Amino acid sequence: MAKDTKNNKVKNEKERKTFFKDFKAELKKVTWPTAKQLAVKTVTVIAVVIIIAAIVFVLDIGFEKGYEFVITKTSNAIQKDENKNQATNETTNETPVEEVNVEGTENVVLNQENQ
Repeated sequence: MAKDTKNNKVKNEKERKTFFKDFKAELKKVTWPTAKQLAVKTVTVIAVVIIIAAIVFVLDIGFEKGYEFVITKTSNAIQKDENKNQATNETTNETPVEEVNVEGTENVVLNQENQ
């Protein structure tokens, strides 16, 4: 058993040495960019990020304003409709009366007092 662990240690050390030799050889094959290439690519990436951020910002503002416009228009339309319904109820002397269904939910029914 002692021989097996010794052989394993030697084998692991050899594997480790070959790994680092191979690693070093692969790093020598890499073509590293020059300082000028690195600067140009860095500036390009930063410019693209800024342009995309500006586009997203403008779209966000546009969608927000559009949402506010739609909400304002719909709330105004609902208020006008409610005002019209109140005016109609007042002119026809209709009064709301609550009625309970079999299920227990409340319904509002308009009764005319003139009938």
